[in-house]
Amino acid sequence: MALELPDLPYSHDALADLGMSRETLEYHHDIHHKAYVDNGNKAIEGTEWAGKSAEEIIKGTYDPNAVAQSGIFNNVSQYWNHCQFWEMMSPDQGAMPSELESALKEAFGSVDDFKEKFSAAGGGQFGSGWAWLVKDSDGSLKVTKTENGVNPLCFGQTALLGCDVWEHSYYIDFRNKRPAYLSNFLDKLVNWENVASRM
Repeated sequence: MALELPDLPYSHDALADLGMSRETLEYHHDIHHKAYVDNGNKAIEGTEWAGKSAEEIIKGTYDPNAVAQSGIFNNVSQYWNHCQFWEMMSPDQGAMPSELESALKEAFGSVDDFKEKFSAAGGGQFGSGWAWLVKDSDGSLKVTKTENGVNPLCFGQTALLGCDVWEHSYYIDFRNKRPAYLSNFLDKLVNWENVASRM
């Protein structure tokens, strides 16, 4: 299965008033995400992974003992991560669904405590990577962080919410202020309906 760049689920300027500019989305989606698509397709061409789903490729090529992951894994995993990321944001900020709010309170004490823990994970990720809210294999909710393109699929977890903390995700709008970017993401950009639907 060839990787394909998905359209954004909103216009390039739909998030501008919420802290993510048109310029950021043009660079992040149209250039960075497209590069993962193009390089991923080149990397899997003629290999056993051609024709496999992105999820199968990620799970099959992740090496927990490797110092650096393969080019196939890096590009396909980052392709998948970004496909989720666009869907996890929305220009239309509705109330958090009650079932998600209850689950966060049960797991973390309060929604604010969850946000604090999530922000700490993203802010504490050294170098490039992601912060995640995941549902673990035992059904519990956890906040995790991963380096580079590694994602919850590698650990048998379900990704409920992910935030890209590579510099290309925030540098145009927030410069080097990653904590401010993370706070803005949680308070203004998250599509909580989408997060709840993943549970």
